[in-house]
Amino acid sequence: MPGIAGTEQTTTVVIGTGLSGLAVAAELRRHGVDSIVVDGLDILGQAQPANTTSLQRCDAADSGTLRERNEILRHLRNYAASHSVDVRNTTRAVQLTMLEAPDQAAPQWQVHTPTGILVADHIVLTRCAHSQLRRMLNDFGIAVGRNVAAAMRAIGIYLVGVGELITPSPKEVLRQAKTVGQAISAKVNPDGALPSTGVFPATGSFAAQGC
Repeated sequence: MPGIAGTEQTTTVVIGTGLSGLAVAAELRRHGVDSIVVDGLDILGQAQPANTTSLQRCDAADSGTLRERNEILRHLRNYAASHSVDVRNTTRAVQLTMLEAPDQAAPQWQVHTPTGILVADHIVLTRCAHSQLRRMLNDFGIAVGRNVAAAMRAIGIYLVGVGELITPSPKEVLRQAKTVGQAISAKVNPDGALPSTGVFPATGSFAAQGC
């Protein structure tokens, strides 16, 4: 829904157009929750840049895992295309800012891109180190305890496919996407009346997607 010039309003912005981003966007679409998917975040918070494209990983995926990941990606891309998921591969998030909400309501978020601003109630991050996430929360003036993911969920930010050192397996990414999709849809539709807009294919790697 267009707002002021250069600003769009949506329910969720998913940052990352890879496996994790497409998986959670598909899950949101299945529950009838609007989302916009953009490419990875260059700057976390309002202060120092965070280079999320050169995160060090300690695992090396074997050929079987790569085949499984590619098969899932193929299904997800087909699902996104056939269900009109708003995936913007050429739009990159460059900054994330928080809009203070009155009366202790959950904050809204602004995702700045080279072409405008996306305003959303929920953000899904798919490629950040925990140290970067802690720094971002500190930049927003939010106290961080041991559980970074819980602190972020409290302000409407969710993590899918984000690990400390080891990249989650494709099945784990799908599990996380399902969990996050259900959590966001429960907030959007607190009465539990979730519209259904199709299901994932029951073939290939998606057959393994369960609770």
